Amino acid sequence: MFLENPAYNNEQFGWIEVICGSMFSGKTEELIRRIKRAEIANQKVKVFKPLIDLRSKNFIESHDDTKLKCIEVKSSNEILNKLNDSDVIAIDEAQFFDDQIVMVCNKIANSGIRVIVAGLDMDYLGNPFGPMPNLMAISEYVTKVHAICKKSGNIANYSYRKNNRKDLVVIGEKDKYEPLSRSVFNEKMNKNKKI
Repeated sequence: MFLENPAYNNEQFGWIEVICGSMFSGKTEELIRRIKRAEIANQKVKVFKPLIDLRSKNFIESHDDTKLKCIEVKSSNEILNKLNDSDVIAIDEAQFFDDQIVMVCNKIANSGIRVIVAGLDMDYLGNPFGPMPNLMAISEYVTKVHAICKKSGNIANYSYRKNNRKDLVVIGEKDKYEPLSRSVFNEKMNKNKKI
């Protein structure tokens, strides 16, 4: 469980929190929960997502249909131009950003702002995804959330792609992906290699 960072003095400081996991694990849901808590505390929050995520225009949306308004940006550097007087910056679908997102998050946190980042930690092949490993490395807090594998009933930390497309990025939902446990994922991947 994540507990907000307590401030023991008047010094203003920032930090980075990363929420990661497979598809359908509740990453955006957890991001929204933290945003709402910051808003309850009367903190000024700005929410961003990459323009490539076309599933819900100008919103981040969890699989339980909870939505929050956001700012869509083409590149991570655009975030730096839209900070204004924010206390908290939230970024969803961070795996789709360019590698500059690491520098952007560091810069924002170093200026005294809390940064909350959510994204897939692995791609459909089970490899570290984009800038996520580096974001986890520089963050003060990492929360890994898990889905449930419907095939085994165990925790699922892999996002298995149901079709044969080889592109790294294929935006989709349950029609294209399913969360799988390690054993079921490896079984399916080995079976696909034989085909």
